[in-house]
Parts: sequence; structure tokens; C-alpha cells
Amino acid sequence: MSGTNKQLPSIFFWACVALTGAFSLGGIALQRGESINSMWLIVAAICIYALGYRFYSAFVASKVLMLDASRATPAERFDDGRDFMPTHKWVVFGHHFAAIAGPGPLIGPTLAAQFGYLPGTLWILIGAVLGGCVQDFVTLFFSIRRDGRSLGQMAKDELGAIGGTAAMIGVMMIMVILIAVLGLVVVNAMKHSPWATSTVAATIPIAVLMGCYLHHLRPGRVLEATLIGVSLLIFAVLGGGWIDNSPTIRSWFDYDAPQLALMVILYGFAAAVLPVWLLLAPRDYLSTFMKLGTITALAIAIVVLRPELKMPALTQFIDGTGPIFGGKLFPFVFITIACGAISGFHALISSGTTPKLLANEQDARFIGYGAMIMESFVAIMAMIAASVLEPGVYFAINSPAGIVGKEAVDAVAKISAWGFPVGVEQMQTLAKTMGESTLFARTGGAPSLAVGMASLFAQVFGEHLLAAWYHFAIMFEALFILTTLDAGTRVARFMLQDMLGNIGLAKTNSYPSILVTSGLVVGAWGYFLYMGTIDPLGGINSLWPLFGIANQMLAAIALCVATTILVKSDKLKYVWVTAVPLAWLIIVTSTAAWEKLFATDLRVGFLSHAADLSAKLANGALPAEQIKSAPHLIFNDYLNAGLTSLFMLITWLLLADTLRVIYCILAGKNYPQSSESAHMPSRLVEKWVRD
Repeated sequence: MSGTNKQLPSIFFWACVALTGAFSLGGIALQRGESINSMWLIVAAICIYALGYRFYSAFVASKVLMLDASRATPAERFDDGRDFMPTHKWVVFGHHFAAIAGPGPLIGPTLAAQFGYLPGTLWILIGAVLGGCVQDFVTLFFSIRRDGRSLGQMAKDELGAIGGTAAMIGVMMIMVILIAVLGLVVVNAMKHSPWATSTVAATIPIAVLMGCYLHHLRPGRVLEATLIGVSLLIFAVLGGGWIDNSPTIRSWFDYDAPQLALMVILYGFAAAVLPVWLLLAPRDYLSTFMKLGTITALAIAIVVLRPELKMPALTQFIDGTGPIFGGKLFPFVFITIACGAISGFHALISSGTTPKLLANEQDARFIGYGAMIMESFVAIMAMIAASVLEPGVYFAINSPAGIVGKEAVDAVAKISAWGFPVGVEQMQTLAKTMGESTLFARTGGAPSLAVGMASLFAQVFGEHLLAAWYHFAIMFEALFILTTLDAGTRVARFMLQDMLGNIGLAKTNSYPSILVTSGLVVGAWGYFLYMGTIDPLGGINSLWPLFGIANQMLAAIALCVATTILVKSDKLKYVWVTAVPLAWLIIVTSTAAWEKLFATDLRVGFLSHAADLSAKLANGALPAEQIKSAPHLIFNDYLNAGLTSLFMLITWLLLADTLRVIYCILAGKNYPQSSESAHMPSRLVEKWVRD
């Protein structure tokens, strides 16, 4: 009885959390006709995340994975002071969160807001707690138990050569599409915006200066370099306003999208071949400060202001007629929002550097499950920032000219006809206050998110600096996008070198090999980036769904590997923990891929759009400005269709191989044995490791 009495306060507390979360979530889901306060989303999210971490992650940790604090981790066993190194759990948490929380949780929810705030919010909350957090957690744990091996290597070890090869190809393709899409987002944010372009361009020499300062001028003076870097970033934002107001200098930074795409491609190549200390490391360091500071400021602004959500819970575009990207609510909301709910890219981090740093196996729950909760919360705040905008303004910024028209009068007329009133003068005033010449057709999600963030920041921290806040938000988004771009390019180059090295065609340490493989990788994603900039539908219409399909396919690969390992570990009764999200991803990915291939809607189906464009080109029915780019767009459609088919083939091949291995295990036939390393007792007894 005494034990029960001691548990009563805890039971009462968690019952209150559950009821509060249920009440808030019910209010969000059932509210119709009236706007609701953004705090409903914040409260619901905090309650659901708290319950998921306290109970579901604890169940997975103790019953399914059986974390063992007495077991030595790879960081302890292979400690070399470079790649493997026991690190304090808070430091690892910060590294892991910075690595997984790229622009995805900001951009995906912003784009998905075209369906209304409700579908995306529900998917972010449910998908993260039951899917994304679990994927990150189990992938991290299984990599720790396998000497810190990568996802592709674990797939090869646990499934065999066929599954491993398919996984390697899948991982490589996701990197190419990921980088191309992120490059397109930042290009659309900077096109014909001298302020944004000059600010983003300034981050490159700032990072190089920090690298030289720490490497040559003042080695080890991290605080000094940090103060210099952050101060220069702030100066870059303010200086961008001066450049924009200078009739002579502003022309130096005024470029259209294809020109900016070529610059980003050149930057990506340079970043991939330069020494890591010169650009990549200092940029990552600056990004971490910017990310934590800006997200904290955004959270404070939302809590202080408690703004009303002006976007409806559901819009008419759930039927697939949305202007930002084509496709119905199912399955496209689930692939548009990836990183905030479940992202295969995270599996690369959870089986990359992170498992090589954990000093205590029990920390895998806090880092794997906990960091994903943090990223999901970032996605909720992005959804709020997009939904507090007037819907007419939101659609005017994000709808491509090919849908609403090139002229402002035509655009506002069409958007107003949808039931979201907006005026030309209203958009001109907004653009002027944000320090832009226009905000029409700024597709990609980044500009509209920056407008929402700037509006919130200005109300709390100073309305007279609205333009500076807008360009600060653009720099905030662009800094992370370029960080992911250059780091992703380098990782993809490593992967390509390894693949070529296996057949004797490349030496990893050879500088000619670095140049050639970097050129191949940059050429691959650079092609998709450039073609996206000349797409009359804005590029995002085709590339973001393709990215979503590829990313969720990668998550399916990770869950296939995890499901196989659970069965091998005699955990068949718990296999639903990974099998349920795996089944959902298979359904969503396959449905989306099928629609992108064969839908008759020209804005959804690659093949139907290619056929329509080909017919118009042959009949001379295309406008003069589209005739030159039409052959490239037709080829691009067929290439996208081929990639989508490849993604679907790889997904089903991995699933079939997983089912084959599970059948062999249950039937007592030969199968690849578990590659789990032998148990070795830990000798790390320092208090900081154990607490």
C-alpha cells in the first residue's frame, strides 16, 4: 500500500498531462469556422511528446531493445580520439540534433499548410512519436550494437548482398534529390533579392575567416571566433539593407534563379573539395548557434503573442488542386512533411557519427528518441509561423506564376477567387516593409516562412526592424540549407568513392579522385537544381514530392533492417514496434510513387505532363518563351519518372528481402546471422558518464 501511495502523485500528474493533451488535440481537430489560438498546438504538442517519451520510449528501451548500461559502447572499445570517442551525453545530443534538424522541419510544414493546419499538425505529432522517434532510436541502438556500422553496411550484414546493394543505391539517390531540393529552396529565396543574396553570400567568407582564425591565427580560441562570427552575421543582415538601397551596388547581387543555381553549384563543388576546417566545420558551428538561438526566440515570440491561426483547419485543396504542389491530401501530406514526422535521412546520422560518440548505451533513448522530439517541435512552430499569415498572402507568396499568372493583378484575382482575399496594394506594402521588390511567386516555402517569423519577431523584439527580421530569417534558413548542401555533398562523395573503391576505380585519399567524384556528385544534384529553376511550375511542384518519396523510402530501408534484427533477436512479439510504421511508409510511398507516375493530372503525373508538353510542342501551341525549355522539361519528366520507378522498385525489393529473411528465420532455414558484436563490460565509471 505504501508503494501505491507513493505512486499516486505520479499517476495523477500523468493523468492530468494525458487529459490536457487529449483536450487540446480535440480542440484542434474539432474546431471549425473560427480561428483558434496557436497555444492549442503548443500545449497539445508538449503533452504528446511528454507522454511519448515517458512511456512509449521507456517501453521500447526496456522491453524491446533492453538497453544495457554495463555494456561497452564502440566509443569506448575503439576510442581513437578522432572518430570514436566517449562524449558527454549533452554534447552528443547537441551534435545529433544539429545534424538531423536541417531545413526539412521548417520547409515541409510550410508547404503542407496549403491543405490547412490540421492534417500536417496531426501527422507531425503522431508520426514523430510512433514513427520518426522510434526509427531514430532503434537505428542508433542497432548501430551501437554493431560497432557503429552505417545503415548500408547493416543492411548488407543482416539482409545479404541483394538488400545491401539496394540500400546503398537508395542512400545515394536520396542524397542527390535532397541536395537538389534544398538548393532550389534557397535559390527561390534569393532570386531578384539583393538583400537576401548579399546576406547569404556573406556567410561564406565569414565561415572561411573563422576557419582561418581557429586554424592559423588563434588556434583553440573558440569563444573569440564565435563572437567574431556571430557579430559579422548580424552585420551582414544589416549591411544587406544598405546594399539594397544603393542603386549601384544592389545590381551586383540581383540575379535570376538560373544564375543563382549555377553559383550554388560552383559553391557546392568548392565546399566539397576544400579542407573541412576551412568552410564546413566553421559553418556547422555557426549554424548550431543560429539554429538554437532563432528557434528559442521563435518559441518565445509564439508563447508571448499567442497569435491566432488564420489558415483554415482544412482548405479546399485537399482534393489535389492545390497551387503549391499537386496531389490529394493522401498520400502527399505524408511525404511533404518528412523531417518533422519521420525522415530516412536521420537514419544516416543515427548510424553515422552519433553511435561512435555514445559513452553509455542507455543514452541512446535520450539522444535518439529525444532529439527527434525536439525536431518535431520545430516543425510544429513552422506550421504555426505559416498559419498565422493571412491565407491570401500565404498563397500569393508560394503559388508559382505558371499557376496564378505572371502579373500581380491576375495572381490576386485568382487567389481571391479561391476564397482567400488578397490585394495588389497589400502585397506591395508587405514586400516594401520586408525590404523586397516583390513577394509574388517566391515558391519553396522559405520566403513565406520568413515573413511569418519576421512578423512574430517584430511584434516582440521591435517592429521598426521588420525588414531586418525578414532577411535575418532568410539567412537563418539559407545558412542551414547551405550547411546541409555542402555536408551532404561531401558525404555523397565519400559514398561514391567507397562504391568505386570496391571495384578498384578510386582511391579515397587521391586528390584527383576527390575532384572527379565531387564533380560527379555536384553534377547530379546540380542538374535537378538547374532544371527546377526553369520549370514554369516552380520546380518545387515536382522535386519536393520526389524528395519526399525518396526520403520516406530511406526510412523504410531503416525500418526493414530494424524489423529483421528484432526477429533475429527473438523479439517477434514486439516486431510491431517497427513493422507498423514500416507498413504505413510502404503504403504511403507506393501510393505517392504510383500517382507521380500515372496520374492524369498534369501537375501530378510525370508521364502525363511529358506527353502533354510533347504534344503542345509538336503542334506549336506553346508560348514562345517556353519553346526553348520544353525539350529539357520533357526529358526531366521522364528522368523523374525513372527515378520514381527506381525508388519504388528498391522499396519493394527491400521489403521482399526482409520478408524472405524473416521467413527463413521462422522456418529454420539458412539466413544471414546477426552481426551484433560480442558483449564486453564497460570500464567507464566516471560519474559524468553515468548520470
